[in-house]
Amino acid sequence: MLATRLTLICHAVTPLQKQGRFPDDESVAMDWQGAALSLARRYKKPPRLLCGPEARARQTAGLFGYNAEVETALRDADLGTWKGQDIGQLDSDELTAWTTDSASAPHGGESVDQMCARVGQWLKFLETQPGHVVAVTHPFVIRAAMLYVMQFPISMFYLIDVEPLSSVELRFNGRWRLRLAAESSVA
Repeated sequence: MLATRLTLICHAVTPLQKQGRFPDDESVAMDWQGAALSLARRYKKPPRLLCGPEARARQTAGLFGYNAEVETALRDADLGTWKGQDIGQLDSDELTAWTTDSASAPHGGESVDQMCARVGQWLKFLETQPGHVVAVTHPFVIRAAMLYVMQFPISMFYLIDVEPLSSVELRFNGRWRLRLAAESSVA
């Protein structure tokens, strides 16, 4: 059985993140055009490059190559009416409900349960796709993937921090595994 290697990379920081706001379809807060392909040689063999459909994911993918395919399963959580909103200005009861009840979606968008199910379905599909995939996506998607692979309860969702441009490697060879590698062995 051939293995599937999945490297999940979080998009670069955005202005809304810096302001403590929920994401919208904003650009990254860097000269992504000037930095294009700056990380393209990070891997010995060119991987299959995927990204979410949002500008921040597509722009970050451009650091790794020009050939990124947009994968809708990698889209960020649909935060409905909360898109772009200052987190500190939201109704505290609604925010508490959302962070304590994974089926809750007071913003009118996607619940954490729904997003985790979407990401889990995509990972299940990848189990039949051997080779190396680099996927540029969002913190919530990476959290959902970690829960799926590690078989953590959904209550662990908010206990995972994902920094801009951080990466995590997952491998499937009959079962998913988290792989922690030294920076020098990224290739």
